[in-house]
Amino acid sequence: METWKEFDQNVISHSAAHHLMAIDDLVGKLGYARVSDVARLLSITRGSVSISLQPLKKADLVLQDENRHLQLSPKGQALVDAIKTKRSLIERLLTELLGVAEDWAKVDACKIEHLLSNTSAQRIVQLFRFLDSGTPTVSAFTEALRAFHSDCSHDPKICPTCEKDCMAERLPED
Repeated sequence: METWKEFDQNVISHSAAHHLMAIDDLVGKLGYARVSDVARLLSITRGSVSISLQPLKKADLVLQDENRHLQLSPKGQALVDAIKTKRSLIERLLTELLGVAEDWAKVDACKIEHLLSNTSAQRIVQLFRFLDSGTPTVSAFTEALRAFHSDCSHDPKICPTCEKDCMAERLPED
């Protein structure tokens, strides 16, 4: 399998995910969602929303009634629920476990949420179940992780993390 081709096999695009989540948020808040409401929430034109909704309707993710109100189909709702769960998991992984600033974690989670497989998300849930168990092993691990500050020698020959080049040097500061 050529891994890079898997990106195109994703169920929906980043933009489509946000359209679906906007519908979900609006229905939750107002009890209904219209194209104009989605456009306003996403700060885009009604025409852009209408165009973006066509494949989502075709895929049976979005339904529109005779009053032009939008709602998610059961399939669309399940997809949105999964995406929102993945966003939450990724944010928590980045902030709580890896110490990434909350603002960066939100941006990165938004970028990843619709791309992460359910299988990987389920493993992250398992990780958090383990971390939340509060066993002495978990406490020791999290304390050691937070206290760990490795000075990088930038020499891949003696670094078990790096393969042939120093990974730290290949990742400039944001």
